[in-house]
Amino acid sequence: MERKKLLSQIEEILRDVLDEESVNLNEKTTAKDVDGWDSLTHIQLVVAIEKYFKFRFTSKEILSWKNVGEMMDCILEKQR
Repeated sequence: MERKKLLSQIEEILRDVLDEESVNLNEKTTAKDVDGWDSLTHIQLVVAIEKYFKFRFTSKEILSWKNVGEMMDCILEKQR
C-alpha cells in the first residue's frame, strides 16, 4: 500500500474517533499536535486501526511510535 493512501486512511479513522472533521495529519504529526488526542483517544485510535486492518499491535510496537510516520511503518510491516 502506498504511504499517501495509508495516511489518508489513518486520518479518516482519527477523525471518526475524535468526531472532528478538521483533523489533518502528516508523517511528523504527534498526539501533541492534535487537539483532543490524549491517552484515551490514543487507545481508541489503536483499537480502531486494529479493527480496520484486522491485526493486532504489541504493546512494544505501540510504545515505540514517536509520530504518525512510525505508526505507518508498523502498519506497512504487518501487511507484508
